[in-house]
Amino acid sequence: MIFFMRLLFSFFIFLFLMPAAYAQEKTVLKGTVTDENGQPLFLVNVSAKGTSFGSVTGDDGKYNIELPSDTVFTIIYSRIGFQPYSFSFDARKNDFITKNISLKESREELKEVSVTENAEKGTTLDRIEMKSFDMLPNTSGGLESILKTLPGVSSTNELSSQYSVRGGNFDENLVYVNNIEVYRPFLIRSGQQEGLSFINSDMVSAVRFSAGGFEARFGDKMSSVLDITYRKPTHTRGSVTASLLGGAVHFEGASANQRFTHISGFRYRTSRYLLSSLDTKGEYNPEFYDFQTYLTYNVTDKFELGLLANVSQNNYAFIPEDRETQFGTVSTALSFKVFYEGQEYDKFQTFTGALTGTYRPNENLKLSLIASNYQTIEQESFDIQGYYLINALDNDPDSDNFGDSLMNIGIGSYLDHARNELDARVLSLAHKGEYSRGGNKLFWGIRARSEYIEDELNEWNLVDSAGYSIPFSPSNVFLYETTRATNTLASVKLTSYLQNTYTFEKDSHTYYLTGGLRGSYWDVNGEFNLSPRISMAVEPNWEKDILLQFASGYYIQYPFYREMRNPQGELNKETIEAQKSVHFVLSGDYTFMAWDRPFKFTTEVYYKILRDVIPYRVNDVRLEYMAENRAKGYATGIDFKLFGEFVPGNESWVSLSFLRTREEIEGDRYRNDEGGFEEAGYYRRPTDQLMNFGLFFQDYLPSNPSYKVHLNFLYGTNLPTSPPNQERYDLIYEIRPYRRVDLGFSKMINTGEGILANSKPFQRFESIWISAEIFNLLGVNNVISYQWVKTVSNLDNIQGQYAIPNFLTGRRFNVKLQVKF
Repeated sequence: MIFFMRLLFSFFIFLFLMPAAYAQEKTVLKGTVTDENGQPLFLVNVSAKGTSFGSVTGDDGKYNIELPSDTVFTIIYSRIGFQPYSFSFDARKNDFITKNISLKESREELKEVSVTENAEKGTTLDRIEMKSFDMLPNTSGGLESILKTLPGVSSTNELSSQYSVRGGNFDENLVYVNNIEVYRPFLIRSGQQEGLSFINSDMVSAVRFSAGGFEARFGDKMSSVLDITYRKPTHTRGSVTASLLGGAVHFEGASANQRFTHISGFRYRTSRYLLSSLDTKGEYNPEFYDFQTYLTYNVTDKFELGLLANVSQNNYAFIPEDRETQFGTVSTALSFKVFYEGQEYDKFQTFTGALTGTYRPNENLKLSLIASNYQTIEQESFDIQGYYLINALDNDPDSDNFGDSLMNIGIGSYLDHARNELDARVLSLAHKGEYSRGGNKLFWGIRARSEYIEDELNEWNLVDSAGYSIPFSPSNVFLYETTRATNTLASVKLTSYLQNTYTFEKDSHTYYLTGGLRGSYWDVNGEFNLSPRISMAVEPNWEKDILLQFASGYYIQYPFYREMRNPQGELNKETIEAQKSVHFVLSGDYTFMAWDRPFKFTTEVYYKILRDVIPYRVNDVRLEYMAENRAKGYATGIDFKLFGEFVPGNESWVSLSFLRTREEIEGDRYRNDEGGFEEAGYYRRPTDQLMNFGLFFQDYLPSNPSYKVHLNFLYGTNLPTSPPNQERYDLIYEIRPYRRVDLGFSKMINTGEGILANSKPFQRFESIWISAEIFNLLGVNNVISYQWVKTVSNLDNIQGQYAIPNFLTGRRFNVKLQVKF
C-alpha cells in the first residue's frame, strides 16, 4: 500500500513541479515593510485594490508584485495590530518601482504585544512572533514553553525544553535556526540535567512551527518542524535580564551603511532554586552558560555572508542527602525514606558554527551555500548509594497518630555507578535555492552530512534487600544491571529535495498547490528512500473567511546513533533501517470578528501510519531504544485551537487535542495461564496521551495597560509507563495526569515619560520591565517517572516491588527585571 501511495504522490508532485510560464507586459512593484523601529515585518498583506493581485511580505519584510502595465493601481498595506497604509500610482510598461514603507501600530498605548500568531496560507506552518517572550512565566527559559500550549504538542516536564508532537517522541522533532539543524545532547537522563535550549529568544525574529504534514524542504524526521529565524538588526539596541533563575545579556547593531550587522547574546541559568522543591534534598549545583552570535556582511548588493556561532557549557553537580516521599492510595498510605551517600557530576560541552553565503542575482532568484559544524563532548559520572525504608502510614484521620509510621514493610539499599563519555561531531555542507515567478515558487536543495561518534559506556547497578543481593545467589554477588560498551560510528547521509508551490485564482477562489520530493541515502546500510509530499489548500470566495487544506506525505527518519544503541549498549549497524511514517492532515481555518476584534478557529484531523518503528521506553527525558525495526503502529487524533484578542490588544489562545497512538511489536508474545503463547497485539505507545489542554492568556489593567498578567495552563491525561527490565512491552502502568499553572505579573516603566525622561541613565533606556512569577500556582505534585524498588522475597519466593513516584517541582516564586536600551 505504501509503495502504491508513493507512486501516486510522485505522479501528482511532478505534475505540480512544471512551472507556469507566461508572456505579458508588466510592472514590478517591490520594497520592504518595517515597523516604527525599523524592524522588518512579515505577513503584511500587500494588495492592489479591486483586483486579485497581491503578495505577503517574508521574514525580511520584502515583497514583490507583478502587475499589468498601463493601469492606475491603489496599493494597500495591512496587518493586524498596525494602521493600514495605501498609495496610488500609474503603472508604466516594464517599470520597476521600489516602495519602502513603515507601518505604525494601531494601539499606541499597547505597544508591548507578547505573542502574535499567523498561519502561512497553503502550508501547515504556523508563525509565532515573539515580541516580549521574556515576560512569560516559564521555568525552562526556552521559547519551547510556548509550543507546549499549541494543539498537538505535549510535555510533562517543566524542567525540560523537549516536547512530543502527535504521538512522536523528542527525537522526532526537527529544529532549524537560520537553516542550520540543531541537535541536543545524547547522555542527559533527566530534565534537571538538560541546561539551556539552543534557541536564544532575545535574538529571534520569526518562529514557524508545523505539527505534521510539512513540506519536502523541511528535513527527514517523522513528527514536527520548528523553524527559527534570527534577527538582522538595523540599529543599535540591547537588553539585560536578571532573575532568581539566572540572567541574560544581548547586544545588536549595524554599521552606518547597513552592510554589516551583528547580534549576540550571553545567557546564564541555574535551576538550584527550583530543584530545592524536590523530595530529594541535597546540594544541587547546576550551572549552564552559553554565548551565541549571528553576524552578516553584504560583500556586494547581491552577495551576503552570514556566520552563526554558539558555545555552551552545562555543568550539573549533585550531592544527595535524603529523601522522603509519601505515596500509595487512601486505603494504603506508604512512605519511602532514603539516606544517601555519594555524588553526581555531569558535564556537557557543545560547539556550533555555521557559515552561509547567499547570492541574489535578481529579485526572483536566491542561492545559498551553507557549511556547518556541530560538536558535543559529554561526561556523565556518579556513584550514589541509597539506604531505604518503606513504611506503612496511619491513614485514619481520627487517629492521634495520623500520618505516622505504623510498621516497616521493606528495607534495602542500592548503589548506582556510571562513568560514561561521548564525543560526537556532525559536519554538513548544503546548497539551497529559491526561484519565484508569477504564481510559482520553486525550492531545491542538496546536503551531505558526515557523523562521527565515539561512545564509552560503563554503568552498573547493585540492589540489596535485607542482606540479599538481587538476583539472589547463595555463593556469589550479582549486579542487578550492567552495561559496558565501547562504540564508534562513522556515517554519511546524502539528501536532496525539489519542491514547487503554485498559487492561482479560479472562479474568485484562491488555490495553493505544493508538491515536493525528497531523496535520501545512508551509507551504513546502503538504504535509499524517496519521500513525496503534497498539500492542497483553497480559500473560497465566501462571505466567511475560511481556508480549507489537505496535506499528505511520506516521512522517513534515519537512526542518529541513539536509536541504534540498545539498553545493553550494543550497536546495531547491520539490520537497522530508517523509521517511516505517512501523514494525512485535513484542516480548516475560520477567521471571524467578535467584539470588533479578530479571531481565528482552527481544526485539524490527522492520521499517521507508522512502519519499521524502533520501540523505546522513556525514563524522564532519556529514551532507551530496542535498536531493531520490530514494530508498526499508528497515531490519530484531532486538534482544536481558538486564537485572538480575548482582551483588546493582547492576543491569547486556547487549544484542545485528542490523541490515540498504538504499536505492535513483532514477536512480542507471552505465555498465558494455560501455558500457551499469545501475541500481545497493539498497545499504547509511551507518548499515548488521550487529551491535552493548553491555555495562554494575557490581560492588563484597563486604567493602566503597563500592568499586565500572563497565564500558562497545561493539562494532560495519564501516560503509560512500565518497570525496567520487563520483557513484555504491553504490561504498562499509568502516570497520573499532568496539571500545571504558571502565573506572571509585570509592570513596564516607560522611561520616555515623566521624571525619568530626562534623568540619567534612564533616558537611554527604551523600557524597564519588573515581573513577579508564581510557578506551579496550584502546588500540584506532578509525576515524571517512577523509581522501582524491590524488597526481600516472601514465603512464595516472590519479590516485593513498589513504584515510588518521582515528583516534579513544587510551587516557587520568582522575580525578574529586564532593561531594554
